[in-house]
Amino acid sequence: MRTPRPRPRAVVAAAGAAALTAAALIAAPLTGAATAAAAPAVKPVPAVAGHELVKGAGSPLTIAQCQAQWGINCYTPTQYRQAYDLNPLYRAGVTGKGRTIVIVDSFGSPTIQHDLDVYSKQFGMPSTKVQVVKWGDVPPFDPTNPDHTGWAGESTLDVEMAHAIAPAAHIVLLETGVAETEGVTGLPEMMDGEKALIDQGVGDVITQSFGATENTFPGFAQGDFSSIRKLRYAFEAAARNGVTVLGSSGDGGATDATEDGTSNYPYRVNSWPSSDPLVTSVGGTQLHLDQAGERTAPDSVYNDYGAGGGGQSHVFARPAYQNGVRDVVGAQRGTPDISMAAAVDGGAWVYSSYDPSATGWDVYGGTSEASPLFSGIVALADQVAGHRVGDIHTALYALAKGTEKFGGVVDVKDGTNNSYDGVTGYTAVKGYDMATGLGTVDAARFVPALALLSPRR
Repeated sequence: MRTPRPRPRAVVAAAGAAALTAAALIAAPLTGAATAAAAPAVKPVPAVAGHELVKGAGSPLTIAQCQAQWGINCYTPTQYRQAYDLNPLYRAGVTGKGRTIVIVDSFGSPTIQHDLDVYSKQFGMPSTKVQVVKWGDVPPFDPTNPDHTGWAGESTLDVEMAHAIAPAAHIVLLETGVAETEGVTGLPEMMDGEKALIDQGVGDVITQSFGATENTFPGFAQGDFSSIRKLRYAFEAAARNGVTVLGSSGDGGATDATEDGTSNYPYRVNSWPSSDPLVTSVGGTQLHLDQAGERTAPDSVYNDYGAGGGGQSHVFARPAYQNGVRDVVGAQRGTPDISMAAAVDGGAWVYSSYDPSATGWDVYGGTSEASPLFSGIVALADQVAGHRVGDIHTALYALAKGTEKFGGVVDVKDGTNNSYDGVTGYTAVKGYDMATGLGTVDAARFVPALALLSPRR
Protein backbone atom coordinates (compact mmCIF):
# COMPACT_ATOMS: atom_id res chain seq x y z
CA MET A 1 0.00 0.00 0.00
CA ARG A 2 1.28 3.42 -0.85
CA THR A 3 1.39 6.02 1.85
CA PRO A 4 -1.21 8.80 1.89
CA ARG A 5 -0.20 12.04 0.31
CA PRO A 6 -2.49 14.89 1.30
CA ARG A 7 -1.64 18.31 -0.03
CA PRO A 8 0.20 20.33 2.68
CA ARG A 9 3.49 20.07 0.91
CA ALA A 10 5.83 21.48 3.47
CA VAL A 11 5.88 21.77 7.21
CA VAL A 12 8.14 23.60 9.62
CA ALA A 13 9.01 22.32 13.08
CA ALA A 14 6.84 23.13 16.05
CA ALA A 15 7.95 25.61 18.67
CA GLY A 16 8.33 24.47 22.28
CA ALA A 17 7.96 26.70 25.32
CA ALA A 18 11.53 26.51 26.54
CA ALA A 19 13.60 25.94 23.45
CA LEU A 20 13.28 25.67 19.71
CA THR A 21 14.84 23.04 17.56
CA ALA A 22 15.98 23.73 14.03
CA ALA A 23 13.25 23.41 11.48
CA ALA A 24 13.10 20.21 9.53
CA LEU A 25 11.60 21.20 6.20
CA ILE A 26 10.27 18.14 4.48
CA ALA A 27 8.74 17.31 1.15
CA ALA A 28 5.40 15.61 1.23
CA PRO A 29 5.14 14.47 -2.29
CA LEU A 30 1.63 14.43 -3.70
CA THR A 31 2.59 17.18 -6.08
CA GLY A 32 6.31 16.78 -5.82
CA ALA A 33 7.42 19.35 -3.30
CA ALA A 34 11.15 19.70 -2.96
CA THR A 35 13.29 19.37 0.11
CA ALA A 36 14.66 22.46 1.79
CA ALA A 37 17.34 22.57 -0.87
CA ALA A 38 14.65 22.48 -3.59
CA ALA A 39 15.68 19.03 -4.75
CA PRO A 40 13.37 16.85 -6.87
CA ALA A 41 10.53 14.98 -5.26
CA VAL A 42 11.35 12.23 -2.81
CA LYS A 43 9.70 8.98 -1.81
CA PRO A 44 6.09 9.66 -0.84
CA VAL A 45 5.49 10.08 2.86
CA PRO A 46 2.59 11.60 4.73
CA ALA A 47 2.64 15.35 4.80
CA VAL A 48 3.68 15.80 8.41
CA ALA A 49 5.93 12.78 8.86
CA GLY A 50 9.53 13.58 9.64
CA HIS A 51 9.23 17.18 10.73
CA GLU A 52 10.83 18.00 14.01
CA LEU A 53 8.77 18.96 17.03
CA VAL A 54 9.61 19.97 20.57
CA LYS A 55 7.49 18.05 23.05
CA GLY A 56 5.29 19.98 25.41
CA ALA A 57 3.26 23.16 25.15
CA GLY A 58 4.51 25.82 22.79
CA SER A 59 3.51 29.19 21.46
CA PRO A 60 3.50 30.74 18.00
CA LEU A 61 6.41 33.08 17.36
CA THR A 62 6.51 36.52 15.84
CA ILE A 63 7.53 36.98 12.23
CA ALA A 64 10.91 38.29 13.35
CA GLN A 65 11.48 35.23 15.54
CA CYS A 66 10.56 32.89 12.69
CA GLN A 67 12.96 34.72 10.41
CA ALA A 68 15.71 34.44 13.00
CA GLN A 69 15.10 30.76 13.74
CA TRP A 70 14.23 29.41 10.31
CA GLY A 71 14.66 32.15 7.74
CA ILE A 72 10.95 32.21 6.87
CA ASN A 73 7.89 34.28 7.66
CA CYS A 74 5.10 32.64 9.66
CA TYR A 75 1.62 34.04 10.07
CA THR A 76 -1.28 33.88 12.50
CA PRO A 77 -5.01 34.05 11.70
CA THR A 78 -4.99 37.61 13.05
CA GLN A 79 -2.53 38.58 10.32
CA TYR A 80 -4.49 36.70 7.66
CA ARG A 81 -7.65 38.53 8.68
CA GLN A 82 -5.95 41.86 8.17
CA ALA A 83 -4.31 40.82 4.92
CA TYR A 84 -7.58 39.60 3.38
CA ASP A 85 -9.60 42.55 4.71
CA LEU A 86 -11.91 40.36 6.78
CA ASN A 87 -12.31 42.59 9.83
CA PRO A 88 -15.00 44.85 8.32
CA LEU A 89 -17.10 41.74 7.71
CA TYR A 90 -16.65 40.50 11.27
CA ARG A 91 -17.64 43.91 12.64
CA ALA A 92 -20.82 43.64 10.57
CA GLY A 93 -21.58 40.23 12.07
CA VAL A 94 -20.50 38.23 9.02
CA THR A 95 -18.71 35.28 10.62
CA GLY A 96 -20.14 32.25 8.81
CA LYS A 97 -22.90 31.80 11.35
CA GLY A 98 -25.55 29.35 10.21
CA ARG A 99 -23.38 27.88 7.43
CA THR A 100 -21.59 24.53 7.27
CA ILE A 101 -18.16 23.69 5.85
CA VAL A 102 -17.47 20.04 4.99
CA ILE A 103 -13.84 18.91 5.12
CA VAL A 104 -12.87 15.56 3.60
CA ASP A 105 -9.82 13.59 4.75
CA SER A 106 -8.69 10.01 5.14
CA PHE A 107 -8.59 8.77 8.76
CA GLY A 108 -9.04 12.21 10.38
CA SER A 109 -7.63 13.12 13.78
CA PRO A 110 -8.69 11.84 17.21
CA THR A 111 -7.82 15.16 18.87
CA ILE A 112 -9.39 17.51 16.36
CA GLN A 113 -11.84 19.17 18.76
CA HIS A 114 -9.22 19.66 21.47
CA ASP A 115 -6.71 21.03 18.99
CA LEU A 116 -9.19 23.48 17.51
CA ASP A 117 -10.10 24.64 21.01
CA VAL A 118 -6.43 25.30 21.84
CA TYR A 119 -5.89 27.04 18.51
CA SER A 120 -8.94 29.24 18.99
CA LYS A 121 -8.04 30.21 22.53
CA GLN A 122 -4.51 31.13 21.51
CA PHE A 123 -5.78 33.67 19.01
CA GLY A 124 -8.78 34.95 20.97
CA MET A 125 -11.41 33.34 18.77
CA PRO A 126 -14.49 31.44 19.90
CA SER A 127 -14.13 27.78 19.04
CA THR A 128 -16.77 25.77 17.23
CA LYS A 129 -18.04 22.22 17.37
CA VAL A 130 -16.42 19.86 14.89
CA GLN A 131 -18.89 17.18 13.85
CA VAL A 132 -16.95 14.05 12.89
CA VAL A 133 -18.60 11.76 10.36
CA LYS A 134 -16.87 8.43 9.78
CA TRP A 135 -17.56 6.97 6.35
CA GLY A 136 -16.92 3.28 5.95
CA ASP A 137 -14.52 1.26 8.08
CA VAL A 138 -12.26 3.91 9.58
CA PRO A 139 -9.58 2.14 11.65
CA PRO A 140 -8.69 3.21 15.19
CA PHE A 141 -6.06 5.92 15.15
CA ASP A 142 -2.49 4.69 15.56
CA PRO A 143 0.03 7.46 16.33
CA THR A 144 2.85 5.15 15.22
CA ASN A 145 1.31 4.71 11.77
CA PRO A 146 2.65 7.38 9.39
CA ASP A 147 -0.44 7.02 7.19
CA HIS A 148 -2.60 8.02 10.13
CA THR A 149 -0.40 10.84 11.41
CA GLY A 150 0.01 12.25 7.91
CA TRP A 151 -3.72 12.55 7.42
CA ALA A 152 -4.22 13.76 10.98
CA GLY A 153 -1.91 16.65 10.16
CA GLU A 154 -3.92 17.37 7.02
CA SER A 155 -7.19 17.23 8.94
CA THR A 156 -5.87 19.61 11.58
CA LEU A 157 -4.65 22.11 9.00
CA ASP A 158 -7.95 22.00 7.12
CA VAL A 159 -10.13 22.50 10.18
CA GLU A 160 -8.06 25.28 11.70
CA MET A 161 -7.73 27.23 8.45
CA ALA A 162 -11.46 27.06 7.70
CA HIS A 163 -12.22 28.19 11.24
CA ALA A 164 -9.69 31.02 11.03
CA ILE A 165 -11.69 32.64 8.23
CA ALA A 166 -15.27 31.69 9.19
CA PRO A 167 -15.13 31.37 12.99
CA ALA A 168 -18.86 30.83 13.50
CA ALA A 169 -19.36 28.29 10.72
CA HIS A 170 -20.21 24.73 11.64
CA ILE A 171 -17.51 22.27 10.57
CA VAL A 172 -18.11 18.67 9.50
CA LEU A 173 -15.00 16.52 9.19
CA LEU A 174 -15.73 13.58 6.90
CA GLU A 175 -13.24 10.81 7.67
CA THR A 176 -12.78 7.91 5.26
CA GLY A 177 -11.06 4.60 5.91
CA VAL A 178 -8.95 4.30 2.75
CA ALA A 179 -5.96 6.54 2.14
CA GLU A 180 -6.15 8.54 -1.09
CA THR A 181 -2.95 8.23 -3.13
CA GLU A 182 -2.78 8.27 -6.95
CA GLY A 183 -5.25 7.03 -9.53
CA VAL A 184 -8.61 6.01 -8.12
CA THR A 185 -7.26 4.73 -4.79
CA GLY A 186 -9.25 6.17 -1.91
CA LEU A 187 -11.34 8.44 -4.11
CA PRO A 188 -14.51 6.29 -4.36
CA GLU A 189 -14.82 6.33 -0.58
CA MET A 190 -14.38 10.10 -0.53
CA MET A 191 -16.90 10.68 -3.31
CA ASP A 192 -19.41 8.29 -1.71
CA GLY A 193 -19.12 10.12 1.59
CA GLU A 194 -19.48 13.53 -0.03
CA LYS A 195 -22.57 12.49 -1.99
CA ALA A 196 -24.16 10.98 1.10
CA LEU A 197 -23.79 14.26 2.98
CA ILE A 198 -25.06 16.27 0.01
CA ASP A 199 -28.09 14.01 -0.32
CA GLN A 200 -28.78 14.53 3.39
CA GLY A 201 -28.61 18.29 2.98
CA VAL A 202 -25.42 18.57 5.03
CA GLY A 203 -22.90 21.20 4.00
CA ASP A 204 -22.85 24.46 2.07
CA VAL A 205 -19.25 24.25 0.87
CA ILE A 206 -16.92 21.25 0.56
CA THR A 207 -13.14 21.65 0.65
CA GLN A 208 -10.82 18.95 -0.68
CA SER A 209 -7.09 19.14 0.10
CA PHE A 210 -6.15 16.11 -1.95
CA GLY A 211 -5.68 15.14 -5.55
CA ALA A 212 -4.29 12.60 -7.99
CA THR A 213 -2.50 13.29 -11.25
CA GLU A 214 -4.85 12.81 -14.20
CA ASN A 215 -2.20 10.69 -15.94
CA THR A 216 -2.25 8.09 -13.15
CA PHE A 217 -5.89 7.11 -13.68
CA PRO A 218 -6.56 3.82 -15.49
CA GLY A 219 -7.03 4.28 -19.23
CA PHE A 220 -5.50 7.75 -19.40
CA ALA A 221 -2.63 6.71 -21.69
CA GLN A 222 -5.15 5.25 -24.14
CA GLY A 223 -7.31 8.37 -24.11
CA ASP A 224 -9.97 6.66 -22.00
CA PHE A 225 -10.97 9.07 -19.23
CA SER A 226 -13.92 7.07 -17.95
CA SER A 227 -12.21 6.20 -14.65
CA ILE A 228 -12.21 9.90 -13.77
CA ARG A 229 -15.61 10.70 -15.22
CA LYS A 230 -17.21 7.88 -13.23
CA LEU A 231 -16.07 9.58 -10.01
CA ARG A 232 -17.87 12.87 -10.69
CA TYR A 233 -21.20 11.87 -9.15
CA ALA A 234 -20.60 13.74 -5.90
CA PHE A 235 -19.85 16.96 -7.79
CA GLU A 236 -22.89 16.50 -9.99
CA ALA A 237 -24.99 16.09 -6.85
CA ALA A 238 -23.39 19.23 -5.42
CA ALA A 239 -24.31 21.19 -8.55
CA ARG A 240 -27.93 20.03 -8.31
CA ASN A 241 -28.11 21.05 -4.67
CA GLY A 242 -26.27 24.38 -4.82
CA VAL A 243 -23.25 23.18 -2.83
CA THR A 244 -19.91 24.83 -3.60
CA VAL A 245 -17.04 22.38 -4.15
CA LEU A 246 -13.39 23.42 -3.83
CA GLY A 247 -10.15 21.57 -4.57
CA SER A 248 -6.49 22.36 -3.93
CA SER A 249 -4.66 22.89 -7.23
CA GLY A 250 -1.55 21.04 -6.05
CA ASP A 251 1.99 21.83 -5.05
CA GLY A 252 4.09 20.71 -7.98
CA GLY A 253 3.64 23.74 -10.18
CA ALA A 254 2.86 22.68 -13.74
CA THR A 255 3.84 19.07 -13.03
CA ASP A 256 2.68 16.49 -10.50
CA ALA A 257 3.51 13.06 -9.09
CA THR A 258 3.84 9.84 -11.06
CA GLU A 259 1.76 6.83 -10.06
CA ASP A 260 4.32 5.45 -7.61
CA GLY A 261 4.91 8.89 -6.15
CA THR A 262 8.69 8.67 -6.39
CA SER A 263 9.06 11.46 -8.93
CA ASN A 264 7.21 14.05 -10.96
CA TYR A 265 6.34 13.90 -14.62
CA PRO A 266 8.98 15.68 -16.73
CA TYR A 267 6.28 17.61 -18.56
CA ARG A 268 3.12 19.54 -17.81
CA VAL A 269 0.27 17.60 -16.23
CA ASN A 270 -2.74 18.39 -14.05
CA SER A 271 -4.58 16.73 -11.17
CA TRP A 272 -8.15 15.80 -10.29
CA PRO A 273 -10.45 16.86 -8.62
CA SER A 274 -8.97 20.35 -9.02
CA SER A 275 -9.17 20.01 -12.82
CA ASP A 276 -12.87 19.15 -12.76
CA PRO A 277 -15.04 21.94 -14.23
CA LEU A 278 -17.51 21.44 -11.36
CA VAL A 279 -14.79 22.15 -8.79
CA THR A 280 -13.40 25.60 -7.98
CA SER A 281 -9.64 25.12 -8.18
CA VAL A 282 -7.78 26.99 -5.43
CA GLY A 283 -4.15 27.78 -6.15
CA GLY A 284 -1.39 29.24 -4.03
CA THR A 285 0.19 32.61 -3.36
CA GLN A 286 2.93 33.92 -1.13
CA LEU A 287 1.92 36.70 1.24
CA HIS A 288 4.43 39.37 2.29
CA LEU A 289 3.21 40.78 5.60
CA ASP A 290 4.46 42.74 8.58
CA GLN A 291 3.56 41.90 12.15
CA ALA A 292 0.32 43.86 11.86
CA GLY A 293 -0.74 41.83 8.83
CA GLU A 294 -0.21 44.68 6.37
CA ARG A 295 1.33 43.84 3.02
CA THR A 296 4.93 44.88 2.52
CA ALA A 297 4.81 43.83 -1.14
CA PRO A 298 2.20 42.50 -3.58
CA ASP A 299 1.35 38.81 -3.41
CA SER A 300 3.60 36.44 -5.37
CA VAL A 301 3.14 32.94 -6.76
CA TYR A 302 3.71 30.23 -4.17
CA ASN A 303 7.03 28.70 -5.19
CA ASP A 304 9.39 27.71 -2.39
CA TYR A 305 9.14 24.18 -0.91
CA GLY A 306 6.60 23.39 -3.60
CA ALA A 307 4.79 25.54 -6.13
CA GLY A 308 1.16 26.35 -6.78
CA GLY A 309 -0.40 23.85 -9.15
CA GLY A 310 -1.85 25.07 -12.42
CA GLY A 311 -2.19 24.39 -16.11
CA GLN A 312 -4.43 22.74 -18.66
CA SER A 313 -6.46 19.64 -17.94
CA HIS A 314 -5.88 16.77 -20.35
CA VAL A 315 -9.30 15.33 -19.55
CA PHE A 316 -11.78 18.22 -19.51
CA ALA A 317 -12.51 20.70 -22.27
CA ARG A 318 -12.75 24.41 -21.55
CA PRO A 319 -16.00 25.12 -19.68
CA ALA A 320 -18.18 28.02 -20.78
CA TYR A 321 -17.25 30.12 -17.76
CA GLN A 322 -13.65 30.22 -19.06
CA ASN A 323 -14.56 31.37 -22.56
CA GLY A 324 -13.41 34.85 -21.60
CA VAL A 325 -9.90 33.52 -20.92
CA ARG A 326 -9.71 31.18 -23.92
CA ASP A 327 -6.57 32.96 -25.09
CA VAL A 328 -4.85 31.65 -21.96
CA VAL A 329 -6.37 28.20 -21.39
CA GLY A 330 -6.96 27.23 -25.02
CA ALA A 331 -9.46 24.47 -25.64
CA GLN A 332 -8.99 22.85 -22.21
CA ARG A 333 -10.10 23.53 -18.66
CA GLY A 334 -7.45 25.71 -17.00
CA THR A 335 -6.52 25.79 -13.32
CA PRO A 336 -6.49 27.38 -10.84
CA ASP A 337 -9.53 29.63 -10.64
CA ILE A 338 -8.54 31.67 -7.58
CA SER A 339 -5.67 31.57 -5.07
CA MET A 340 -4.99 32.02 -1.36
CA ALA A 341 -1.95 31.78 0.93
CA ALA A 342 0.09 28.61 0.45
CA ALA A 343 3.81 29.39 0.60
CA VAL A 344 5.90 27.87 3.37
CA ASP A 345 7.76 31.17 3.61
CA GLY A 346 4.63 32.79 4.89
CA GLY A 347 3.00 29.66 6.23
CA ALA A 348 0.32 29.31 8.87
CA TRP A 349 0.62 28.42 12.52
CA VAL A 350 -1.31 25.25 13.41
CA TYR A 351 -1.67 23.42 16.73
CA SER A 352 -1.86 19.63 16.99
CA SER A 353 -1.68 16.92 19.68
CA TYR A 354 -2.74 13.76 17.82
CA ASP A 355 0.77 12.39 18.31
CA PRO A 356 1.45 12.48 22.07
CA SER A 357 5.20 12.45 21.43
CA ALA A 358 4.99 15.54 19.22
CA THR A 359 2.53 18.03 20.63
CA GLY A 360 2.94 21.67 19.72
CA TRP A 361 2.72 24.38 17.12
CA ASP A 362 3.66 23.84 13.47
CA VAL A 363 3.89 26.08 10.43
CA TYR A 364 2.25 24.63 7.33
CA GLY A 365 2.34 25.55 3.68
CA GLY A 366 0.77 24.21 0.50
CA THR A 367 -2.49 24.55 -1.36
CA SER A 368 -3.90 22.30 1.37
CA GLU A 369 -3.90 25.53 3.32
CA ALA A 370 -5.38 27.60 0.49
CA SER A 371 -8.51 25.54 -0.14
CA PRO A 372 -9.83 25.54 3.45
CA LEU A 373 -9.00 29.24 3.73
CA PHE A 374 -11.19 29.88 0.71
CA SER A 375 -13.92 27.61 2.07
CA GLY A 376 -14.22 30.11 4.91
CA ILE A 377 -14.64 32.93 2.37
CA VAL A 378 -17.44 31.00 0.66
CA ALA A 379 -19.17 30.35 4.00
CA LEU A 380 -19.15 34.08 4.69
CA ALA A 381 -20.75 34.71 1.29
CA ASP A 382 -23.37 32.05 2.03
CA GLN A 383 -24.27 33.91 5.21
CA VAL A 384 -24.55 37.27 3.44
CA ALA A 385 -26.64 35.76 0.66
CA GLY A 386 -28.86 33.91 3.10
CA HIS A 387 -28.49 30.77 1.00
CA ARG A 388 -25.84 28.60 -0.64
CA VAL A 389 -23.96 30.44 -3.36
CA GLY A 390 -23.49 27.12 -5.21
CA ASP A 391 -21.14 26.73 -8.14
CA ILE A 392 -19.36 30.07 -8.04
CA HIS A 393 -17.45 29.88 -11.34
CA THR A 394 -19.69 32.16 -13.40
CA ALA A 395 -19.83 34.77 -10.64
CA LEU A 396 -16.11 34.48 -10.01
CA TYR A 397 -15.11 35.19 -13.59
CA ALA A 398 -17.66 37.99 -13.84
CA LEU A 399 -16.28 39.65 -10.72
CA ALA A 400 -12.77 39.60 -12.17
CA LYS A 401 -13.73 41.73 -15.16
CA GLY A 402 -12.94 45.43 -15.28
CA THR A 403 -10.55 47.00 -12.80
CA GLU A 404 -8.39 44.68 -10.78
CA LYS A 405 -10.25 45.25 -7.51
CA PHE A 406 -13.74 45.29 -8.95
CA GLY A 407 -15.79 42.90 -6.89
CA GLY A 408 -12.88 42.15 -4.59
CA VAL A 409 -10.88 39.97 -6.99
CA VAL A 410 -7.29 41.19 -6.74
CA ASP A 411 -4.99 40.34 -9.63
CA VAL A 412 -1.61 38.73 -8.85
CA LYS A 413 0.70 40.00 -11.59
CA ASP A 414 4.19 40.41 -10.15
CA GLY A 415 5.94 38.26 -12.76
CA THR A 416 6.73 35.32 -10.50
CA ASN A 417 5.94 31.80 -11.74
CA ASN A 418 5.10 28.22 -10.80
CA SER A 419 7.90 26.52 -12.72
CA TYR A 420 8.96 23.53 -10.66
CA ASP A 421 11.20 20.45 -10.72
CA GLY A 422 12.52 21.24 -14.18
CA VAL A 423 9.08 21.77 -15.73
CA THR A 424 8.40 25.27 -17.05
CA GLY A 425 5.23 26.64 -15.54
CA TYR A 426 3.23 29.82 -15.92
CA THR A 427 3.88 33.43 -14.99
CA ALA A 428 1.66 35.70 -12.93
CA VAL A 429 0.71 38.46 -15.35
CA LYS A 430 -2.13 40.94 -15.66
CA GLY A 431 -5.44 39.16 -15.93
CA TYR A 432 -6.07 35.44 -15.73
CA ASP A 433 -3.04 33.14 -15.72
CA MET A 434 -2.41 29.51 -14.84
CA ALA A 435 -0.12 30.43 -11.95
CA THR A 436 -2.73 32.03 -9.66
CA GLY A 437 -5.89 32.03 -11.79
CA LEU A 438 -7.87 35.24 -11.46
CA GLY A 439 -5.77 36.25 -8.46
CA THR A 440 -6.76 36.46 -4.82
CA VAL A 441 -9.45 38.29 -2.83
CA ASP A 442 -10.20 41.38 -0.81
CA ALA A 443 -12.89 39.77 1.34
CA ALA A 444 -14.68 42.96 2.37
CA ARG A 445 -15.49 43.57 -1.30
CA PHE A 446 -15.53 40.02 -2.58
CA VAL A 447 -17.92 38.40 -0.09
CA PRO A 448 -20.91 40.75 -0.63
CA ALA A 449 -20.25 40.85 -4.38
CA LEU A 450 -20.23 37.05 -4.62
CA ALA A 451 -23.42 36.90 -2.57
CA LEU A 452 -25.07 39.44 -4.87
CA LEU A 453 -24.17 37.52 -8.05
CA SER A 454 -25.29 34.15 -6.66
CA PRO A 455 -29.09 33.89 -6.86
CA ARG A 456 -30.95 31.36 -4.79
CA ARG A 457 -31.21 27.99 -6.54
